[in-house]
Amino acid sequence: MIIRIESAEALKGIINKAENLLVYFYNNNCAPCLSLRPKVEELIKSRFPLMDMVYIDASQFPELIAEYHAYSHPVLIFFFEGKEYLRYSKYVSMAELSDSIGRIYDLYHLPN
Repeated sequence: MIIRIESAEALKGIINKAENLLVYFYNNNCAPCLSLRPKVEELIKSRFPLMDMVYIDASQFPELIAEYHAYSHPVLIFFFEGKEYLRYSKYVSMAELSDSIGRIYDLYHLPN
């Protein structure tokens, strides 16, 4: 599910509530951000359907960019149970991303 935030405080609440969450920091003037976003969205929807996603526009929330040290774009931060687990920035391999997320995601969601 894609979650829209209205304030910086809302992101903290979402991180604390979500079992698994992708926070995607981007800038609309960033070519890699624009080309990577639909690929990441498709990966999450198809391979990790129980993962929530939040998109953060750097121009709207500069305080979040500083707080999460997301100075280059795109930055993808994966949280599991409110704790940062993975961080990727700039150019991302989709295969590596899928494998890395899958390791912990599958622990949470595959039947024992």
